[in-house]
Formats: sequence, C-alpha cells, structure tokens
Amino acid sequence: MLFQRLEIIVLEGGGALPWYLRLPARSRHEGGSLMKQCTARENMSRRTFLASAAALSAASCATAPHIVTSAAAAKTPANERLNLGAIGFGGMGAVNIRNLSGEQFVALCDVDSAYAKPVFEAFPDARRYVDYREMLAAESGLDGVVIATPDHTHAVIAMAAIKAGKHVFCQKPLAHDVYECRMLAQAAAEAGVVTQMGIQGHAGNGTRTVVESIQAGVIGEVREVHAFCSDSYYPWGHAGWSPKDGRVPEEAMSVPETLNWDLWLGPAAARPYHSCYHPMAWRAFQAFGSGWMADRGAHSLDPVKWALNLGHPSRISATSTGTTDEMHPVSAIVTFEFPKRGKMPPVSVTWYTGLHIPRPAGVPVGEQIGDPTGGILFVGSDGMMTCDTYGERPRLLPEARMKKFKAPEPSIPRIEGESIEGDWVRAIRNGTKACADFSYSGPLSEICALGNIAKRFDDTPIEWDNDRMTVTNLDDANQYVRTPYREGWSL
Repeated sequence: MLFQRLEIIVLEGGGALPWYLRLPARSRHEGGSLMKQCTARENMSRRTFLASAAALSAASCATAPHIVTSAAAAKTPANERLNLGAIGFGGMGAVNIRNLSGEQFVALCDVDSAYAKPVFEAFPDARRYVDYREMLAAESGLDGVVIATPDHTHAVIAMAAIKAGKHVFCQKPLAHDVYECRMLAQAAAEAGVVTQMGIQGHAGNGTRTVVESIQAGVIGEVREVHAFCSDSYYPWGHAGWSPKDGRVPEEAMSVPETLNWDLWLGPAAARPYHSCYHPMAWRAFQAFGSGWMADRGAHSLDPVKWALNLGHPSRISATSTGTTDEMHPVSAIVTFEFPKRGKMPPVSVTWYTGLHIPRPAGVPVGEQIGDPTGGILFVGSDGMMTCDTYGERPRLLPEARMKKFKAPEPSIPRIEGESIEGDWVRAIRNGTKACADFSYSGPLSEICALGNIAKRFDDTPIEWDNDRMTVTNLDDANQYVRTPYREGWSL
C-alpha cells in the first residue's frame, strides 16, 4: 500500500531535508466540504526510514521480475508490481519512491553517490548506475522510470526513456525550455507510453473543487487571476557563497570523489564545479533551474490552467528585481494575457515571485489569500475565490460568502488517495492516460518557460506565436525558446 503520510528523513548529523521534502504527500477532503481538509506529517529518523525501506526492498527483490515487452501496449495485471527505475533521488525523488512503495525499484541511478546514499542503502539489492543511458540500455525489463534530476536534464533523460518504451514520471517543471516541453509531449503521444508530471495538487480534491466551481460560474466570468509565491531562494549560502549578488562564483573547487560533475552538467555548457550549484541552489541559476516561476508556478498555475481551459498566452510582460543572465530574480511580477477560449472571455493571469498578492478591495483585513507562502486568487464578475498553493482549501472571499455557499456536485473523477504517483501507476495498469500526462503538463510547463523568457526583458512585453513557437516582436528572445546543448548531447 502507498504511504499514508510523508515523513521527514533526518540526515546524518541531525539535519532535516529541505522544505520541499517536508510537504504533505497529499491533501484530503472530508465529507466533500470545501473547508474540511487536513494533511498529516510524521517525523521519522533516518535509521527508521532506512529500516522500513530496506524491508520493502527485500520484499521487492524477492519477487520474480515482471517484464512488459511493449510499454505502449500491454496492461499490467493488478496483482503484479511494476518494475521501476529511479533517476535522481537526493531530493524529491526520495519522496516519489516512498509514495510508490507498493511497486518494486530494481534499478537506481544518481550522479552523486553521497547525496543518494540514504536511498541506495534502503534498496541494497537494486542495481546501481551513475549514467542513466547505461541504466536504460541494461534494464530492458523496466516498466517505467521516475526522474527527479535538476531541471536542465529532465528533457534528455525523459526523451531517452520514452524512446526506450518506458512509462515516465517526471518531476516538475517538465523541462527547462519551451522547445523541450513541446518535443517531450509529442514524443510521449507518438510512443503511447503513460506519462505524468509531479504536480501533486493536480491529483487533489481541492483542485477539482476549484475547477468545478469556476466552470460552474460560481463567481461569474473570470477575467483576472493572481497567483504568488512569497518564498525566495535568497540568500542561500553554500560554502560561504550566496547567489544573491547575481553572479557565478569565480573561485575553483575540487570535484568530490562521489560526484560525476560532467554527467551532472549533462547538456548544459561546461563550467567548473562549485558547491553552490549542487545540491539545491542550482534552482536559482538560469543554466540549470527554472526559478520559482516554474518551480512553484507549475503548482499554482495548474488549477488556473485547468479551470480556465488555458492554452498558450499571446502576450507576456514582466518586471523584476535582480534578474541577470546567470540568476533568477529575487522578486518578479509576470503577467500573461490569454485570448478568448470558446465562451470564456480573455483573461489576465499575473504571477508574483517573492511577493504577496495585493489585497483586493472588498477583502477584509485578516482574511488570508492563499496560504502564508503562496496561493491563487480568481477574480470574477460575481465574486472572488482563493485556494492554497496546491489547490487546497478553496473558499470564497470575503469569507462571509461561505455561509451560503454550496459547492457544485462533483463532476471530475476523484483520485484514490489523492496521489499523483498512484494515479500514474493505475494508468499504467489500466492502459489509460494519467491525470497530468505530458499532453497537459507540457503546455503548463511551456507557460512557465515563457514567463522566464519575459523576465529577461524587463518592461518589454513579448508577443508569442504558439504555432510557430516564436517570439514575434523581439528576436533576441528566441534564443531562449530552445537552449543550445553542448557537443555530444541531443534529444
């Protein structure tokens, strides 16, 4: 069975994993009420985690391998566990593995044996790899792979897995640029494999209630949306250095013996190793990460895209503080303009990084918009609705309106356990599409990637031709639509 709560792994030395590993595995509704949601967390020692995971691993490896000869064709019998591989699991990958505990992980791949040590130790019988290409070539019996590497390597790894006929679960954002997202969605559709992006809120009942309410016209026509993440990467000090000054480090450092730096770089341009890049702080660098725009934006823009049936924006404008060629900004405001969609009117969607949403008129002081660090505000012709970062706790504003509010009857199927990983597994077994497959999550990630392009050209709006995949009014922006790979790398 899937874990019912997400534990905190305590690392050697007593330090806990970062905030993103402490997120609840899933949110829950009770009794179908908008306001009745709860999450559960449990602290767990590293030793306890390793013991429990090792027991799981032993049981998994005692089972004869199940081989799917054509990932696109066959269903997996319900009583047989999937043979899975994991690529990158020092961070969110460890969470995905725990949430897939009902399956068997037979192959593990990570470029840093020290960072990956807890998971390697938890699955002593799983075959170990450093290079994902070697793993995919050797492990023909894999049913699927879980990818949780830095953003800039998502596309090359996911594409290789798709070409190998494997089902793919990939952490968000789907890829690092628009072109990669587009190519992955097309390749997945052509191969017929089951794909899923790790946006856990998409599997939640809260997000479904948001979508049902907005589409039922609870707050009228929506022409304006605001979404935010008030957190910041800055300062993130590593080895006495912080990216807050917008530069890359000049000093050289020796590559740890446990790290394959060349494979960590993957398709990115070569540069000397520095501990500020790995682990974690890579997210703040343009070359490797996608910033908060695609990190938390992939979560908070998900209910917006779904509820409003958003395609691609026609115009994106941005203003930011601290954007450089090397670094994502300390704070930014990005506005996406979407044209009319069927009967839905044009809509403006504004994303705030490192900032809170300005309090709109009519919302009393003390009433919370979203949650303390992020969330969404839908502004309609007949009221407002807000929810938390991952779509949880949808509610009307001002909250006095909740006294008379009755949620629409559920029309979107609910997902058992509200588990994004579990939904992927069920789709593989049933031969169906997963809820956030690449046909959905690819365009969502493209929106975020376009926001990142706009941030590079502060106060100069960009005009987007989606069919041609081209910025039409600013040719300099097109170099960021498809990031060049270094020699030897390709999709």
